[in-house]
Amino acid sequence: MAIDVYKEWLGIPEGERPPHHYDLLRLVKFEDDEEKIRAHYKKLNGHVRKYAAGKYSNESQELLNELAKAMLCLTDPERKREYDESLGREFDEDELTGPQSVEQVLVEQGHITKEQAAELKEFAEQRGLSMRDAAVQMRLVNAATATQAMARYQGMPYIDLAETEPDSGILLELPEHVAKRNTILPLFIDDDMLLVACADQPTHELEDDLRMRYQVPSRWVLAMPRSINEGIKKFYAAAEESEAEEEVAEEKAATTKKSGKAAKPEKKKPEKKKPAKGGSQLSPEQLKEKKQLSIIFSGWAFIEAVMIDQFVLKNYVFPQTWPYHFVLTTLVTPVIAFYWWSGMWKK
Repeated sequence: MAIDVYKEWLGIPEGERPPHHYDLLRLVKFEDDEEKIRAHYKKLNGHVRKYAAGKYSNESQELLNELAKAMLCLTDPERKREYDESLGREFDEDELTGPQSVEQVLVEQGHITKEQAAELKEFAEQRGLSMRDAAVQMRLVNAATATQAMARYQGMPYIDLAETEPDSGILLELPEHVAKRNTILPLFIDDDMLLVACADQPTHELEDDLRMRYQVPSRWVLAMPRSINEGIKKFYAAAEESEAEEEVAEEKAATTKKSGKAAKPEKKKPEKKKPAKGGSQLSPEQLKEKKQLSIIFSGWAFIEAVMIDQFVLKNYVFPQTWPYHFVLTTLVTPVIAFYWWSGMWKK
């Protein structure tokens, strides 16, 4: 019997399934306080994560994604307005307000004074910094608060990646080096749109690239640059490990099905690497080092050949035919040394 996670884990009475965003986040309907919305999301997120390691791990991950999508919708002014209207909320025209600058948002929220806002603006203009980075460098607010103010200014939702885990299948469709280069992190698909965490407004070229890769348009959410970089390192490693484990499990299942009986676990024996026929198994760096050593030994072989030729062979062994054996000893010897030390004799 399937578990009703909304009732059992979140305490939502039986009724509409899935519940609307406000019920899901245990909020009063049409709640407008972004801080309260994020606080409820954070609390519920931590509660649901307790079930991630048990038998309901899949249900837990699905519910975590639902919570994240609800929070991102209700903290995005434009999307929230559309969502509220779909639930029957009516807005007055005088409720519409224009976008506020980052410093205005910080003043409104009580983080800085109007005098500090003027200093912040001047500081940012003189140094060519964004208002977010300038506020952090002046130590007026922390990075999270500054990024939230920037998100509100740009009309984007803010996300804390420490509380949100991306869909590994979605994540691995974008190469890690592309994510690092653009400081972005794909999260999951929501309403046929790709949610992507970014550190700043994306370029049109990046949007087109993601649309080609995922075949859906993108919706952007703002996150701290440092949290994105840490997320790239953490989540890509976890996703690749999970994918490798799934591949191993599928191979074992296929083997079991083919043999018609349970496959016994086999002890892995260490593989002995055999050199490829006609080639080397050394890395490019090792080959380069070996070639350098062979050149050095060839040089010493040349010097030793000249010394032996001048002081031994010329005077005592081959005084009659000196010029000819000079060519033999001083040229052929280093060639043989290079051939030997470079490993070409192994071919």
